[in-house]
Amino acid sequence: MGNICRSPTAEGVFRHLVESRNLSDQIFIDSAGTHAYHVGEQPDRRSQEVALQRGIDMSSQRARKVEVTDFDDFDYVLAMDASNYNDLKRLASPKGRKKLHLFMDFAQDWSETEVPDPYYGGSNGFERVFDMVEAASEGLLGDILGKG
Repeated sequence: MGNICRSPTAEGVFRHLVESRNLSDQIFIDSAGTHAYHVGEQPDRRSQEVALQRGIDMSSQRARKVEVTDFDDFDYVLAMDASNYNDLKRLASPKGRKKLHLFMDFAQDWSETEVPDPYYGGSNGFERVFDMVEAASEGLLGDILGKG
């Protein structure tokens, strides 16, 4: 929604994964929110703390709001939950909707279909989000590589 918790965590985790496989020159990664609550801000400090504990620095990331052109610029547009998925679906053209997925659709061994928003919870929520995002990132990269 605001692009300071879940999506920047996903951006940071996925970027780290892509860099570790030397694929940065082939895969462009960005995150955005469906609302403009925090445009220009860094990720939530709790998200950054969890990421840093796991070797990922997200301090250079800044929140932005999703744009219609994102559906042209990216091969995948990922939503963290059904509410954001529906907001994105309304924004996208019929062609763009084919690029839209729930992020957890790529996570193996997880029954959850949505990444919960940890903003109003404790630090455990941020740890769980990181774990979920890590699993979905692995699956996403596998899907991308499988399509060539």
